[in-house]
Amino acid sequence: MPADFSNAGAKAVRDAAEQGAAQVEKMTAAASAMMNGNYAVNMKGVQEYNAKMLEFANVNATSAFEFMRQLATVKSPTEFFAMSSNHMRQAFETYTRQAQELAAIAQKATTATTDTIKSGLNKAG
Repeated sequence: MPADFSNAGAKAVRDAAEQGAAQVEKMTAAASAMMNGNYAVNMKGVQEYNAKMLEFANVNATSAFEFMRQLATVKSPTEFFAMSSNHMRQAFETYTRQAQELAAIAQKATTATTDTIKSGLNKAG
């Protein structure tokens, strides 16, 4: 009889190990799918952010060159200070708007990433 208990115990341990391995495999596949989806969402956000940064760099460089061109035509110190003041005000407004747009893109990307993770966890759970 002791041999029967031994075989039954070994079978129970083997069955539990197989069930555990199957669960781990299922969870690993779900985690891998979640990470792939999360990576794709992150890359989209990064690409959108980088494209907007390049757009802003182009706008800002064009503005700076135009300002320099205008400065070349200045005839008096008063005109120089008025032009500089106007350019600085416009630049500040532009930078503020650009920062808000970039913050919105970053927030959108963060929300999308969080939603992807939540969705993956809900599917896995």
